[in-house]
Amino acid sequence: MTEAPLRMAIIIGSTREGRFGPTVATWFAEQARQRDDLVVDVVDVAEEPPPAALGAETSERFAGVSEKLGQADAYTVVTCEYNHSFPGTLKNLIDTHFYEWRAKPVAFVSYGGLAGGLRSVEHLRGVFAELHAVTMRDTVSFHHPWNWFGKDGRPSDPEGAAAAAKGMLDQLTWWGHALRDARTVRPYGA
Repeated sequence: MTEAPLRMAIIIGSTREGRFGPTVATWFAEQARQRDDLVVDVVDVAEEPPPAALGAETSERFAGVSEKLGQADAYTVVTCEYNHSFPGTLKNLIDTHFYEWRAKPVAFVSYGGLAGGLRSVEHLRGVFAELHAVTMRDTVSFHHPWNWFGKDGRPSDPEGAAAAAKGMLDQLTWWGHALRDARTVRPYGA
C-alpha cells in the first residue's frame, strides 16, 4: 500500500480575541513537523471563517480552506472549551463540510480550565461520528494552559507534552494510512 506522507490539517477552532489556541497549535505543529510521515497544513478559523449560513456564497479565501480539508488524510482539532463544549465557529466550519471528513481520522488537542477542554472533545466525538470520521482515543490536553506555557510559547514540561503528542500522532498516522489505503482499494460510499 502507499507509504507517502499523510497530509494532516491542524484546525484552530477558537476565534475570540486574546485566544490561546494559536500558541497551542504552533507548538503542536512543531511536534508534527518533526515527523517524516506527515505534511502539515494549518487552518485557523479566525483567519479564514466559513460562511455564516450553509449554502451561502463562499469567498475565494474560504474555498482554499475547503481544498485543504479535502486534500487532508487526517485532522487534528485544537480546541478550547466554552461553556462545557467547543466553539460555535468550529461547529460552523465542521458543518460547512461533509465529504471531506468521511473515512478519515480525527485527533484532538484541547486546552481550558480544570477539565483541560476535554468536555469539548467529548462533544466533538459525536459530531465527527455522524460525519463518518474515526476519532482517536488518546488526546493531548492542557489544563490551565496559561500556567503550562512560558512566554516563549513552549510547555513547562516539554518532555511530557511531547510524549503525549507522539503517542497521539502515532495513533493518528496508523489510522491515517489504514483508512487512506482502504479508500484507495474501496472508495467509501456510505
